[in-house]
Amino acid sequence: MSNYEAPSFQQRQHGAAEAKKAMLGKYRATVEDPEVARIRERNAAVSQASAARRAERQAEKARLEAERAAAAEAEAERQRILAEEAEQARLAEAAAEAERKAAMLVEEAEREAALMLEQKEARDARYKARKAAKKQRRKGI
Repeated sequence: MSNYEAPSFQQRQHGAAEAKKAMLGKYRATVEDPEVARIRERNAAVSQASAARRAERQAEKARLEAERAAAAEAEAERQRILAEEAEQARLAEAAAEAERKAAMLVEEAEREAALMLEQKEARDARYKARKAAKKQRRKGI
């Protein structure tokens, strides 16, 4: 068996107090050390420079985002104008198509009227011929 003896509560308390004193002494030594002060100043300067660069990057990012938004707005306006022009062209084409259809309908109506007139004249001619033939037959009887 080993002859290890567990420390008592007072011994543990005393050891913790000694450790705290040692850490405090170490901290006080570093606070008063000019080398540590120089390192802290350098770290603060680096931190400030980093913050300045971060702010510059954010400003550049905001500027680029604004440019992209302006470009997107300009593209949307261009697309709207193109759509309006296409709609006007489509409407003009539809109007021209309607005019062509109307002209075709007028021509068809004229042709149909001319055909009906020819048919009426032919029918009238046949009727007159029958009347004349009937009259001729009555005279001969």
